[in-house]
Amino acid sequence: MVDTKDFLNLEPSLSNPFGKFSDIDDFCAQNVVHIDKKLFIDLHQLSIGPLLSEGPYSLVYEGLYKSMPVAIKIIQPDRSANVSPERKEKFQREVLLLSKVKHDNIVKFIGASMEPAMMLVTELMRGGTLQKYLWSIRPHCPDLKLSLSFALGISRAMEYLHAIGIIHRDLKPSNLLLTEDKTKVKLADFGLAREEADSEMTTEAGAYRWMAPEMFSIDPIKIGVKKYYNHKVDVYSFSMVLWELLTNSTPFKGRSNIMVAYATATKLRPSMDNIPREIEPLLSSCWAEDPADRPEFEQISDFIANILRNVCTSETTSPNLFEMENPTSKELVNSPGTNYLMDRDAETSKKKTRSSCCCFMTAYDDSL
Repeated sequence: MVDTKDFLNLEPSLSNPFGKFSDIDDFCAQNVVHIDKKLFIDLHQLSIGPLLSEGPYSLVYEGLYKSMPVAIKIIQPDRSANVSPERKEKFQREVLLLSKVKHDNIVKFIGASMEPAMMLVTELMRGGTLQKYLWSIRPHCPDLKLSLSFALGISRAMEYLHAIGIIHRDLKPSNLLLTEDKTKVKLADFGLAREEADSEMTTEAGAYRWMAPEMFSIDPIKIGVKKYYNHKVDVYSFSMVLWELLTNSTPFKGRSNIMVAYATATKLRPSMDNIPREIEPLLSSCWAEDPADRPEFEQISDFIANILRNVCTSETTSPNLFEMENPTSKELVNSPGTNYLMDRDAETSKKKTRSSCCCFMTAYDDSL
């Protein structure tokens, strides 16, 4: 537990750098962002502590809210009235969507504030981002069980979001947070998330290395151009995150954004070298060019859980780390993505692996 004496009290610091506290009702009445007052925090019970991270549009601090450790994301540390309408709209969407979701693998929403600055308060994840964790252990890879456990947690979070009609659109390691003991992952940053609809959406939302090919064009386009795509863009992004978990390498490392976009659009994908053979069909289907050929996250969760269950039976493991639901009772949807994934899996499972993971692969083969 963090000692409150080590924190700056929020109220005296509001005038520097955030300006003078003003009435929330008056502020909301004058601006386009309207958030239910039930979602606002009591600023008098919020304290700001050390800076955790800094981005181009926001700062994230450690803090306390009602004596509970929290993370405080401050959008452009200036008076909210000076923030662009686009940033306000993005903040509004993030607050509204994050306040709707409740899942064990999604960071918990605590509350928000519009004045003296736009602030989003969530549970504190002391393990940092998945990206920083992977960087810290390079050139080594995470233990295979841990990588698969992380992948399963991410997949289940995405399965939940898609079930309630939300597309994340920015799934990448820097938006995945870890618990302090580095055993559990949670999805964060809903700034680009939106509810799925038949209407067109903005293109080139997210980061190119994890972005599905249908979200951009290699030909020049105007800023703000919109097109139709669906939740399968998250499946493609997941494939890149899974590949990173298994290789601890950056997708298309050394290439510029333009080169990454061109490679993705021309159907180039990261190397399958050193990828466990039984996981190859999962990656191939998830990063398929045609979104219709990509599986749903329900199918992905089942696939990973089956592999992970067989890994765990080969040695004694902590039930807290690998506790999961039995997915075998679910009935898979008969989609092109599922057929491709399972057909490839059936074919590869007939072969004995010769990699360093032979014990894990043999256990998986025997279970089929």
